[in-house]
Amino acid sequence: MIEAWSPQDVYAAEAALDEELASGELMARAVEGLVEVVAARISQLDAETVIALVGPGNNGADALYAVAHLAEAGVACAAALDRGRAHEGALEAARAAGVVLVSGAEAIEDIAEADIVLDGVLGLGGRPGLPGEAADWVRAIPDDAHVIAVDLPSGQAADGSAFDPDGVLADETVTFSVAKPVHLLPPTEQACGTLTVVDIGLTFETEPAVVRLGHDDVADLWPVPGPDDDKYSRGVLGVVAGGEDYSGAAVLAVTAAVEAGAGMVRYVGTPTPEGLVRAAVPEAVHGEGRVQAWVVGPGLDVRASRREAVAQLAVARRALAGEEPVLVDAGGLDLVDDEVIEARRELPTLLTPHAGELARLLTRLGSGPRARSRTEVERSAVEAEPVRHARALAERTGMTVLLKGSTTLVVPADPGSPVRSQADAPAWLATAGAGDVLSGLVGTLLAAGLDPADAGALGALVHGVAADRVGAGGPVRALAVAHGIPHAVAHLLARH
Repeated sequence: MIEAWSPQDVYAAEAALDEELASGELMARAVEGLVEVVAARISQLDAETVIALVGPGNNGADALYAVAHLAEAGVACAAALDRGRAHEGALEAARAAGVVLVSGAEAIEDIAEADIVLDGVLGLGGRPGLPGEAADWVRAIPDDAHVIAVDLPSGQAADGSAFDPDGVLADETVTFSVAKPVHLLPPTEQACGTLTVVDIGLTFETEPAVVRLGHDDVADLWPVPGPDDDKYSRGVLGVVAGGEDYSGAAVLAVTAAVEAGAGMVRYVGTPTPEGLVRAAVPEAVHGEGRVQAWVVGPGLDVRASRREAVAQLAVARRALAGEEPVLVDAGGLDLVDDEVIEARRELPTLLTPHAGELARLLTRLGSGPRARSRTEVERSAVEAEPVRHARALAERTGMTVLLKGSTTLVVPADPGSPVRSQADAPAWLATAGAGDVLSGLVGTLLAAGLDPADAGALGALVHGVAADRVGAGGPVRALAVAHGIPHAVAHLLARH
């Protein structure tokens, strides 16, 4: 499991530890780890020149001390900086070690020729965007240089809230003691590259801001049956999905649920998807009945008026009015209104929109039932600030929100709970039907008793691993991902 703490909590932990250590010891620990990483890259890449981009804060000092150590070891090092604002001790060490100190046009020329660029312009306290001369430095970085960010790529929001395309785009980031939200959240994770965490001894008593499950965590969370279990104790999942226009969604969701190990699946549909499910998933039971959780919505058309569709919608509405855990996806999201929100606010409920669906939900629901007007929320706004918008929907509804994307976010209704962030899937998984498979998989975990946040994060992880293993580096279809779930789960459990 990777846990990331907020900048505020990191500052507090650093201050507490700094009081216990000799002056400069905390920075010395950070510099030692940073030098070790950069030295390894120099060897691996056969690099000859290193330049540090030095800002006025501690990250700049870390970078400047690092090139001083490397210069003492014989590496050709330079530092682009404003001498009047640089850390005095680090500046003295760099001068003594023979680091070439540059600014202005000379800095631009040296950056353009560097093999490794060490980014120490801004730290956790920096605002998004690059200040003054630093923007010129970053533009001068050659495409073939290896960029190592100190703590975080300069220009990117430390809390992971906003991506700056003109900021530093690192090949790797070296951070200290713990990850920060910028390293795990979209859209800023893309700027961080490979993440290395150097332990400098920080400890935390607060909850992390972001959590990412690793492959080794699956065995601790996956509901493995024991010898005394039967199909009912393992969890019965009800699936209300598919219609005459989107019949395949039912097959995908039900197949995924069965493949994920549901004790039993009850399917409620209309004639065409019912026939398809009977042929594809003979294990499924048809018709409404007692369940431990519901999946409502894949392929569901809430505007259909045929008798069978109206009957199906009645079951969907009863599921939303009941007390069993419910996953609401796709067409089912159109059923979420103030009445449903009021009924389910204290019940385990997981909404699983993509960015466009989340934008439409926020637009339709507004800030509250008495809101006189609705503010239009655009998909592009959700994609630019996904955590903020997912949090807004979670707070508006009192439900956990799983926002689908290349990085899947799971945001609980409790603002004090960590955001879950999973990035386990290949880009090939951006294909029709993948969300229906995820719904069946996560619904199975809800039926087995997992809470919505754990079910969402664990399901997203397994979904991604199944796609990766099935595709083997190439294209993957949604139905193949569903059939690949048992092998992915077995593979992950075997790691234990």
